[in-house]
Amino acid sequence: MRKLFGTDGVRGVANLEPMTSEIAMQLGRAAAHIFMRRAGRHQVVIGKDTRLSGYMLESALTSGICSMGVDVLLVGPLPTPAIAFLTRSLRADAGVVISASHNPYQDNGIKFFSNEGFKLPDELEARIEQLIISDEIKHLRPTADAIGKAYRIDDAEGRYIEFVKRSLPRDLDFQGIKLVVDCANGAAYKVAPAVFRELGAEIEVIANTPDGMNINDGCGAVHPERLQEAVRRHGAHIGIALDGDADRAIFVCEQGKIIDGDHVMAALGLDSHAQGQLARATVVGTVMSNFGLEIAMKKAGIQLMRTPVGDRYLMERMLADGYNFGGEQSGHFIFLDHNTTGDGLISALQILSLMKRTGKPLSELAKAMTAVPQILLNVKVKHKPDLNQIPDIQQAIKSAEVTLNGSGRVLVRYSGTESLLRIMVEGERDSTIREVADHLAEIVRARIG
Repeated sequence: MRKLFGTDGVRGVANLEPMTSEIAMQLGRAAAHIFMRRAGRHQVVIGKDTRLSGYMLESALTSGICSMGVDVLLVGPLPTPAIAFLTRSLRADAGVVISASHNPYQDNGIKFFSNEGFKLPDELEARIEQLIISDEIKHLRPTADAIGKAYRIDDAEGRYIEFVKRSLPRDLDFQGIKLVVDCANGAAYKVAPAVFRELGAEIEVIANTPDGMNINDGCGAVHPERLQEAVRRHGAHIGIALDGDADRAIFVCEQGKIIDGDHVMAALGLDSHAQGQLARATVVGTVMSNFGLEIAMKKAGIQLMRTPVGDRYLMERMLADGYNFGGEQSGHFIFLDHNTTGDGLISALQILSLMKRTGKPLSELAKAMTAVPQILLNVKVKHKPDLNQIPDIQQAIKSAEVTLNGSGRVLVRYSGTESLLRIMVEGERDSTIREVADHLAEIVRARIG
């Protein structure tokens, strides 16, 4: 079992293992060794969000990478998808993002992108871990002019802004649309307002004054309440909430209501299919996607392909089978025709484009599907044993399925990034699924909570 990498890179409380300067330097050395696959000088792009600990980890990673004779290109605070793009654009050997996404500022994380801008497969992450544990590269110590250098890329923000805008037709702008954007005091605090302003939208900006400790603090995709209030107050057509590293977006309609990812996928999937742009007439979702999305897609002749939760699994399926659009309830959307990872800004531009082209408000577009009642509960756990080895929990799941009698679904899984067990129950009646979910939560708390 891997000790460092989780479902989205290495993550934890900053300055405690595994998120220490020492581990970061070793990750830098191991990754640099892995990515040196051609002759000549090598380069790795490093970007980060706005967390206080980003300075510490950036310095440690830079030191480790340079110690292996690889140059570092520093771009500062920028969204995760910007690093995926810049890695390709700058012809770098790899990209590194220092971020813990939607987690509080005390946490941080490190994740890698290949030279093609894709997150690393499990086997490559395992190889990096093995290099650290084995001391296999301890003797590799370039000297003199073979040591790597670090460079600051001053125009990185502008490069990414132009890249994002190119996801739209050149003749499309957003004049006449008023929006509120919540930058989560995170990585997109500069680039997000610039993108929307340059495209002609009238914007109000909130949570765009990071201080190292206020990222995701009562704002952003995980706390959209402030955005909802701002949309109502300003009479905006739409609200857009990014998370800390801006690879996902949550939308609020003109009525101040949250439009979840399934409804966004339904609207965009139907539109893309109608325009003949949906590859293989398939939308890729996860096991958490509401059954109502499946019904809506089926009516339009579109297949809903489900994967495990996590954007990396969406991407793997999309690449393997030739699909170009997928997403999650949480606001991760992958437009493979535009970027190699989830991109909150590109997602926002696609929704704004649909609103502008159709003349319909987001509340109307969201009616592309009708959600089946669904309850999601998060239960804190002390540890994460194999659920198949806990008879009480397995029996509770079986009882829940009997109660639903084929008219719903039960899904129980651990969070890949937090000490949580997630319980999802779908069914025809709110009262039934609430009772089922609460009972499952009780059993979980009693055994591993």
